[in-house]
Amino acid sequence: MDNQGGITVQRALELPGLRSGLPEVVACADRLGRTVRWVHAGEVPNIASLLKGGELLLTTGLGLGTRPAEQRAFVRRLADRGIAALVVELGPRFTRLPATLVETARAVGLPLVQLHREVPFVTVTEEVHTEIVNGHYALLQRAEEVHRRCTEALLDGGGIPQVLHILADFTANPVFLETPDGQLLYAAGPVAGEAVADPLQVWEGLRGQRPAEPSGNAVVVDVPGGGRGTGSVRARLVLLGVSAPLLPVHRMAAERTAGVLAVVLMQARQEDELAARGRGDFLTDLAEGRISAEDAPAQARVLGFKPGPGPLLPIVMRLSSDLAPSGNWAVLARAVLEELASVGVPVLLGVRPVEGRVPLLVSLRSDAERTTVSDRVAVALRTGVERAGLDRAGGAPAVVVGVCGGWATVSAGLRHAAETATAAHGLPERPWYDARRLDIDLLLWRLREHPDLAAFVDRAIGALRVHDTVSRPPLLPTLETYLAHAGRKAETARELHLNRQTLYNRLARISELLGADLDDPETVLSLSLALRARRHTTSS
Repeated sequence: MDNQGGITVQRALELPGLRSGLPEVVACADRLGRTVRWVHAGEVPNIASLLKGGELLLTTGLGLGTRPAEQRAFVRRLADRGIAALVVELGPRFTRLPATLVETARAVGLPLVQLHREVPFVTVTEEVHTEIVNGHYALLQRAEEVHRRCTEALLDGGGIPQVLHILADFTANPVFLETPDGQLLYAAGPVAGEAVADPLQVWEGLRGQRPAEPSGNAVVVDVPGGGRGTGSVRARLVLLGVSAPLLPVHRMAAERTAGVLAVVLMQARQEDELAARGRGDFLTDLAEGRISAEDAPAQARVLGFKPGPGPLLPIVMRLSSDLAPSGNWAVLARAVLEELASVGVPVLLGVRPVEGRVPLLVSLRSDAERTTVSDRVAVALRTGVERAGLDRAGGAPAVVVGVCGGWATVSAGLRHAAETATAAHGLPERPWYDARRLDIDLLLWRLREHPDLAAFVDRAIGALRVHDTVSRPPLLPTLETYLAHAGRKAETARELHLNRQTLYNRLARISELLGADLDDPETVLSLSLALRARRHTTSS
């Protein structure tokens, strides 16, 4: 009963209804193993257009046509449609099947059966359909047995490996759980029965060749993630038919197993997210002074953070404001922690979905490690964001490294880094920002809604902003680059890919529009502040 959810032509001929008609196979007796998906009776010439494939077609031959050309075309259309077999009842229309029918059926590989006695077609239909339905029910029962065993394994304290081994035993083939992008999470081979190849070797050997969609030797079932878009598929369950053929019942079992795995992964994700949020709450309470320096070390140890005697380094990553609080935070936390494992220092990492922040404390051996560790932590954070699929939620994340210190100063360091991470959005992108060098930007960000700041920006560079909206080339980028290079014209020209005379002309035009001397230190300071402030003002 593992014939694509139906029965074979041979089995249909053995049922009482067709057997009473004294069936005689006159063409393609070697193809009676074909699957009968349904039974259809009809007497019209264009019957093939009404079929979908896999049918057992019953007819008295009235629609077959009287001329050999019509009969050949009739059989060929049925074969092209992919029906399982053609059964013709002998009687008033044919006392025996024409040689044209038989020869054409043989040529196209279509099983052809003639019935020597009249049979009620409705009886045949009922019997075959009952057999098919019973077969489906038997398959469902076998698949449900796998589901029951998986559920029992979980209730007994088992996990994903035990669930996969149950499915592997049932299919007598290796089973794999992969991420949606094809990274292996778990592999399991059958325990019972004959020895099979190591599933890891099978996966390594076939993962590059395995088709993305199910085929004759592979079944791929999505494990739902309960979300939309990138979260709609949590993982993929893959069966490879390397030791035994994969049957329809195996797909049914895999689909039920995928439902069990979805629950397990959802629970693990919820637990991971709760733990990550708990660590984020601790770090936020520490930053805002709700936890004292005396109590903090003990609470951190409860959360698994055991720093060495060296200084603590606060770091905060601020994600795009487009990321919703219900985003993939558990996946992000796990991915970042896995990446941070290679840094080789104790790390306490949490998430704060409401603020879109990832705060963390890093235990250093000495202050001299600050830059090196910050480089590696920044890479780990950004890689974790990419692995979690959150790099598409908006702009690049801002990673801000605070000031090293002990438990007595880490509260202020975390708070400073968190505020600076928010202020850093809109600044030129860098691997990480040093909070000590962004105090001016932080001050301007705090004043971002004050009307005096917007008025200052307008007085300082308003004329250039108006110019750039109506004229080309824009002059604000030239002024920014010139000030960034501290007035060094040669370096400014190289970065802007301008010849020196063109740069001089632009600087002269800027001076004219602003009514300012670009060599005056007070003017340079004012313009530098205005250019920074415009990133934070609502009118920018």
